[in-house]
Amino acid sequence: MQMSSQFQNAFEQYLEGQPFHFQPRGLYEPIGYIMGLGGKRLRPVLVLMGYHLFRDDYEKALPLAMAAEIFHNFTLVHDDIMDQAPLRRGKPTVHHQYGLNAGILSGDAMLIYAYEFLRRVENQAALSALLQAFNRVAVEVCEGQQYDIDFEKRQDVSIPEYLRMIELKTAALIGGSLELGAIAAGAAGREVENLAGFGRNIGIAFQLQDDILDTFGEAEKVGKKTGGDIVQNKKTFLILKALEIAGPEDRKALARHMSSSTDNEAEKIEAVTAILRSLNIPTLAAEVMESYREQAFNHLQAVQAPEGRKEELRQLALSLMQRQA
Repeated sequence: MQMSSQFQNAFEQYLEGQPFHFQPRGLYEPIGYIMGLGGKRLRPVLVLMGYHLFRDDYEKALPLAMAAEIFHNFTLVHDDIMDQAPLRRGKPTVHHQYGLNAGILSGDAMLIYAYEFLRRVENQAALSALLQAFNRVAVEVCEGQQYDIDFEKRQDVSIPEYLRMIELKTAALIGGSLELGAIAAGAAGREVENLAGFGRNIGIAFQLQDDILDTFGEAEKVGKKTGGDIVQNKKTFLILKALEIAGPEDRKALARHMSSSTDNEAEKIEAVTAILRSLNIPTLAAEVMESYREQAFNHLQAVQAPEGRKEELRQLALSLMQRQA
């Protein structure tokens, strides 16, 4: 994990050198605010690791890492508006802090700046391929968000549809970040494809792990109140799998709970989790999560790059998957 920490520190230093202190202040201050809220910086680290698999001079990929992080935070700003979310990383969301118009307009500017940093890549011969990959991922993220919105109104969401949604909304940018780094490093097409496949499968496994922890994790270890997905009637893999295998009585009870609002959140969470446990859903979800992780590592194994550098990437993925439940 030494290199991932080094990459994170390198990115933070680069970010500090790119302050959004421009005029008009009302446009740029919200950008500086959301970019300064921290987070794991997973996507820029993955860009740098994807590059470093094939070349030593990873500093040349820092503009690409910035492009990935700005785009990621742009999606958070607009997602928070759509979700009417009051908090992001424990702080007021951009639209709560600065107003709805600022959230929309500053988010738009962030998307433009993502392309500006992408344009600054030193390997200009790779710019066309980078733009093609970035555009594909950006559209996929938007498609995933729309599916997520559509699923809120549907009662017939299938497990394959849900898995496709999280692949687009979450995993596409994780795989895409690695892909951008590899393209900039001049990696062969097959290596780029396998690296992107690794990232996508890890991204799906990561989201499934998040589903499990949201419902069955210990709040003090997970860092948030558990059962939030149940309270919000979210159709996660856990709920969809339970509806698929439950008997008539459990299915009816679960459908009733997951289509209602209640003032007694604790009672609702307890009732739903009891059904999920009785159907062995935590184990079934963990098995699916593990299958995606295995597919991810198969892709990584196929990448022709130094084993030590691939191991750093493997260890980072394992650390993401070994959060406390």
